[in-house]
Formats: sequence, structure tokens, C-alpha cells
Amino acid sequence: MNGPIDLRTAFLLLAGAGATYVAFLHPTFGTALLVGVAVVTLLHVLLGRR
Repeated sequence: MNGPIDLRTAFLLLAGAGATYVAFLHPTFGTALLVGVAVVTLLHVLLGRR
């Protein structure tokens, strides 16, 4: 990637930061958020293969 970050990457970074913040505030939700972040990462990898 040589240019500015695209919208999808920016959104995924924002979602990851939000999930980390919520997991820090509420550790009981950390496991569920970890699974959610893993799913988002998997979707990002799969959508990147075009």
C-alpha cells in the first residue's frame, strides 16, 4: 500500500481500538470482544484477496 490508508482499513483500526477500550473497561466482555475482533480480522483478510 503506497498511498493513504483506505476507508476499510481506517474503519477496522477504529473498530479494533474501540473493542480494546471496552475490553479494558469491562474485562468480563474481553473474551467476546476478542472473538469479534478475530472475526473482523478474518473478514478483512478474506476480502483483501480479490
